[in-house]
Order: sequence, then C-alpha cells, then structure tokens
Amino acid sequence: MINLIKKLTEKMNTLQSFSLLLVRLVLAYGLYGPAMKKLMGFENIVIWFDQGLHLPFPWLNAVMATSTEVAGVILLTLGLLTRFISIPLMVIMVVAITVVHGSHGFTASDNGFEIPLYYFLMLFILFTNGAGTFSLDKLIFKDEK
Repeated sequence: MINLIKKLTEKMNTLQSFSLLLVRLVLAYGLYGPAMKKLMGFENIVIWFDQGLHLPFPWLNAVMATSTEVAGVILLTLGLLTRFISIPLMVIMVVAITVVHGSHGFTASDNGFEIPLYYFLMLFILFTNGAGTFSLDKLIFKDEK
C-alpha cells in the first residue's frame, strides 16, 4: 500500500509544472484587462488615483501600477523572471484589497476583495515555486522548478 501511494505521488508530482503554467497563464489573462485599461486610459487612472482613491503621488502610482501590470502580463506569459515580478504584483494586490475592494466585503460580485486575494495567493505560489518546466526561467536560468 505504501509503495502504491509513493508511485501515485510521483505521478502527481509530474503535473506540478503544468499546474504552474496554468496559474501563470490565468494570472496573465486576468491582469491583461486591467493593465490595458490603465495603459489606454492613463490620464483617467491618474485622476481616479487622485480624486477617487486619494492616493499620494497619483501620477507616480499610476505609472508604477500600469508598468508593473503590463510587465506582469508579458513576464508571466513567458515564464520569465517569474519569482521577481510576483513580488510587485503581490504588492499591487495588497493595495487593491486594502484601498479599492476591502470595504466592499469578500464577494467579487459586490466588488469585494475575492479576486485580488486569489491573485495574491496564485502569485505567492509562483513566488515560492517558480515558473515550472514550461518557462523561459527554466530554459535560461535552469531554475529547478
């Protein structure tokens, strides 16, 4: 019985890189819309950051959020510098949760923090596990995962 469990576990472990690929692609897809909205309507984002969210340095924060999200879409799709881009993207998710979505509760249908929380958790998985076999990280840096 123990040998069977070990063999099954080994087979399941072979799916890890595929699951990391799926997480990367789902995140990239999920970030694409907000990144393009920020990029194409940049002045509106600056106004929203200033007048709607009352963030300090709204232009600078808009530049950082927009460039990070655009870079995130590209890098996550390619599996390039995955652990490194995960850090600023997790920061964006924390800001989104605390500043934008937190007061609306949990549920996504109420504009709550559900989706940014899920994104944060997926980014944390990528930060701790790397991009997986199907990535430029593996090809270029010989990342073990």
